[in-house]
Amino acid sequence: MDAFLSTLDAALRTLFARPRAAQACPTLPGQATELSAAEKAQAGALMRVNHVGEVCAQALYTAQALATRNEALRAHYARASLEETDHLAWTRQRLDELGARPSLLNPLWYAGAFGLGLLAGRLGERVSLGFVVETENQVEAHLQSHLALLPANDHASRAIVAQMKDDEARHALDAKKAGAVELPQAVKGLMRAAAKIMTTVAYRV
Repeated sequence: MDAFLSTLDAALRTLFARPRAAQACPTLPGQATELSAAEKAQAGALMRVNHVGEVCAQALYTAQALATRNEALRAHYARASLEETDHLAWTRQRLDELGARPSLLNPLWYAGAFGLGLLAGRLGERVSLGFVVETENQVEAHLQSHLALLPANDHASRAIVAQMKDDEARHALDAKKAGAVELPQAVKGLMRAAAKIMTTVAYRV
């Protein structure tokens, strides 16, 4: 019952509470951001996608922590989730600054990611960690693409995305060190396809 209530609390906080970051939002000192209306719309759509990614990250880590019986691994997921909370807060803050809204489908994205995380966790510790590695690798590549797509003078968004990219790479490395196995190519392909659908829809809705 305690685990269920804790999991429910995590979901409600992610979806409906204002996230609070433990670390200050990244900035580029001396670089003021001035955007046209079109640039704001483009940046807002991209940051909405990034915010959805952080909603999913909370769901994945919460589900994997729930699934494992290994206390050390549960602590590992909890630490990663805390860092992802910073990302969640930063992207939400940037959305507000851009006058953009979060995805209307965030509860759906959360539920889907939670189900995947729970399934990965049930398949064993090394598979679960392998799922983390592949997820973070794909997120890192996605964030790299956003650095090319964001308006060149949107220094605020670019600073956030760059820091997130570095953090995701570290999460993947930590999971590898913890004993992750490499997932089959077919599974990786399915994960990329699912991510493509999510990012395409979240860009608009």
